[in-house]
Order: sequence, then structure tokens, then C-alpha cells
Amino acid sequence: MAGLYIHFPFCKQACHYCNFHFSTSLRYKGDLIKGIQQEIKLRAPYLEGEELETIYFGGGTPSLLSGDEIQEIFKSIKDNFKIVDNPEVTLEANPDDLTEEYIADLRKTEVNRLSIGVQSFFAEDLIWMNRAHNPQQAHNAIKWSKAAGFNILTIDLIYGSPTTSNENWLSNIETAINYGIEHISSYCLTVEEKTPLFKMLKKGESVSVSEEHGASQFSMLMDTLEKAAYEQYEISNFAKNKQYARHNTAYWQGKKYLGIGPSAHSFNGESRSWNIANNNNYIKSINEGILPLTTEILTEKEKYNELVMTGLRTMWGVDINIIKALNPDLATQLAQDAQHFLKQDYLSFTDNAYKITMKGKFLADRIASDLFLV
Repeated sequence: MAGLYIHFPFCKQACHYCNFHFSTSLRYKGDLIKGIQQEIKLRAPYLEGEELETIYFGGGTPSLLSGDEIQEIFKSIKDNFKIVDNPEVTLEANPDDLTEEYIADLRKTEVNRLSIGVQSFFAEDLIWMNRAHNPQQAHNAIKWSKAAGFNILTIDLIYGSPTTSNENWLSNIETAINYGIEHISSYCLTVEEKTPLFKMLKKGESVSVSEEHGASQFSMLMDTLEKAAYEQYEISNFAKNKQYARHNTAYWQGKKYLGIGPSAHSFNGESRSWNIANNNNYIKSINEGILPLTTEILTEKEKYNELVMTGLRTMWGVDINIIKALNPDLATQLAQDAQHFLKQDYLSFTDNAYKITMKGKFLADRIASDLFLV
């Protein structure tokens, strides 16, 4: 089983914190859609005939695609890939796009899961982040989606913003719980270079972002969702009633996936490739029948580091048998390097896997990097 990711690189406006590839001009939208369809055809052999279990429309803002445009892309997918029965088909959507009319159009497509970029239910947060929607649109998007029959919803929430008080953050979490949202992805606000937020902070035009504030709200997030019977199956992802995101789980478990569109990444276990992050050059190259990508063959060290990084982020951990299959000596090395973190109660070893503890979750990335082969 494999996954397919479609990157739609257009947005209405730029969120201050975002460092993904996108354009706020829709001028080449039609050409880009044709390019995506052509790339699907050109890259179909990449997955070597494996069936698609998940299809994910990300971005950017894929909810700027009309129902008909989604169907056009889906026709190309069906023409070039085998798809399992009952695949997970996710569309990332901004609340301001999810009108009752648009949701009704989506119900006519193969999309069966919506990922709604709420981020916050408070206006001060949304304004500071430069989001295109307001709180009422966020509430409406959830209500209307559920009423239309989208029973599988996930929402994104951001914590650690200087505008987000602990009281409001708790309210954000409880609002999601009260709506019966069974999957929540929640990320700490981070300052990435080349983003508007980075430039604003450098010029002193914004309140600084505090790591302590983010850590405190991360703790609130874990405690509140655990009490509400959510599993933290990945550092930033929480599911109730086993409603794990099948697409992202496949990433973390090392399954094959093909990325289509500008800046999209692909992985087949032996190599990783990524497309050029330029819309015009992407379209031009695809029109000439040339794949605009760069490929790197993964070394044993890189495969090991990947297994450690992704495994530690999940509740399944780093399976020692998978490491042994890669190289028995690396399993021995991991056992030695992990001792320090086991003694400090940052890691545990259960079910034949090294797993991050509650205490370790605050330092997950640092622990993983310390275990990397360098």
C-alpha cells in the first residue's frame, strides 16, 4: 500500500508563520492543474504498481480548488493508479472556503476527510497570524461539514502564540472536544527564516515568541486531551476512537509515497526526491515532459536516522527488529546510546521498541538528534 500527496501551491494570503511553498496569485492555477495531471501520468511507475491507500490534497490551500477541478485531478489518478476500496482521501481546507455550497460540491467528489485549518477560535490570534478567516467562519465550517455528512474531520490548532493566553488555549482545546472532533493536529508556533514573522521579529515589530509559553501550553494540550480519551499517537497528533490519520501514519512508518506538484517530496524506502519549488518553472518543465525533481539515494546512516526520528515521534516507537534488519550493529549501537535516556526516564523500552516518555516528549527532537549517526 502507498500514499499519494498532491501539493496545490496557492493561497489567498500569506500567514505570518508559514514557510511552505505557495503563491498568492492564482494567475497560473489552470496551468498548474494541467501540470499536476501530467506529472501524475509521468510518475505513475514510481510506486511500482502498489495500490493507493491514501490520497492527500495539501498546500497551500487546496480548498481553492473547485469540486470540478478536484474531479479532473481524480480522473488522472484513477487512470494511472489502482486504488484500494475505501481509501482515505483528505483535503486541507481553510474555514473561509467551507461555505455550505462548497461543502455540498465536495460531497460529490471522492474526498471523505477534511482537514480544517482552524488554528484558533479567537480573533486576536487569527489577526496576529494573518489568517484569512474569522472565528465565526471556523465554527460554521465545522458545523456545516458535519451536517453535510463529513464524519471524519481533523482540525489544526496552534499554541505558543504570544496572543494566546492559557485561558484561551484551554478554550480552543475544549471547543474542539465539544464539537466531537476525533482527530486534532496541534503545533507549537515556531519562527522560521524567510517568513513574515521572522522579519517582523527581527525589526522589533512583533511581540517575541517564548519557548516556555509554548512548553506550558503543550503540557495543557496533552493533559486535557488525555482526560478526554484522546491518544497522542504522534507528538503533534491526537486521535479518539482510533481515528488515526492513515496518510501521515504511513509517512511515520516508512511506507512509500509519491508527491506531485511544486516542492512535493517522494519516498520509496531507498531514495527521496523533491520537485522544484517554483510554479512557473514546474509548469514549463512538465510541459516539456521533463520531471523537475532532485533525487538522493539514502545511505544506511540516513535510513537509520530517519527510522529514529520518525519512530520516536510516534507511540509505536523505534522497533529494534527493523533496526536489526537494516544492520545488527546499528541495533547494538542504538541500545548503547539509548541507555542515558532510559536512565533519565526520557525513553522506555517496551514491546521491543524504544518509545518516548511523557517527560521526553518535551525534548523529542533533541533526543532524536542525539541518537543520530553523524
